Amino acid sequence: MMRMTEMVKHLLIINIIFFIGSQIAPQAEELFALYYFENPKFKIWQPLSHMFMHGNLMHIFFNMFALVSFGTALEQYWGSKKFLFFYISCGIGAMLLHTGVNYYEFHSNYNFLIENGISAEGIQTLLQGGSINVNSTADQFLMQNAINKMSMAYNVPAVGASGAIYGLLVAFAFMYPNAELAMMFIPVPIKAKYFVPIILGIDLFLGLRGDSLFGGTGTGVAHFAHLGGAICGFFMMWYWKKNQFDKNRWDR
Repeated sequence: MMRMTEMVKHLLIINIIFFIGSQIAPQAEELFALYYFENPKFKIWQPLSHMFMHGNLMHIFFNMFALVSFGTALEQYWGSKKFLFFYISCGIGAMLLHTGVNYYEFHSNYNFLIENGISAEGIQTLLQGGSINVNSTADQFLMQNAINKMSMAYNVPAVGASGAIYGLLVAFAFMYPNAELAMMFIPVPIKAKYFVPIILGIDLFLGLRGDSLFGGTGTGVAHFAHLGGAICGFFMMWYWKKNQFDKNRWDR
């Protein structure tokens, strides 16, 4: 069993402190979770702070289990500074893709409502939790679906380290492609080079199906944030490998 490394330990402690704090003071979520950037609740520190917030005990347990499992091996090889840089970068990459998808969801549905007779004032009322009478020739199901998607993209915050964790998964598969990992509900171990593409494929499928946004029409899982972290991790690993970055490790 590999001994937990220092930066992984620090990240674990910080996440636990944030989680306990959010349980004691629920209003902390409004301050530290990631809100859509056009929402007045958005704060400049949220792209970073949301990575240390979690929705429930199961959420933080699985993320921290993965952090310890994969992060320890990576930090031991890279050193603390490079590991932390990679971890935070993947979390930011996850945030950027998640925000980009939210932007598309919000504005495409905003334009749809405008084109079908909903005023800008009426939309603002909807975003603030009110309701309006919909007088439109558009299909009522499409109208309600547009309202739901736009409202969720605007109002529901994102929390969690999952984007950064997916970056760690990709890095682990790069460095230890033949390591065998167990997927939930599948008792047979799968090599990392197959395991990671499978779970990314599942996230892509669910995201494109409509379960894409944290607070979208599906499960409440930020599938595109997962993919954003993985994409960022992939390109960083590809660049470092191409430039043989690991031969010049950062000062630990």
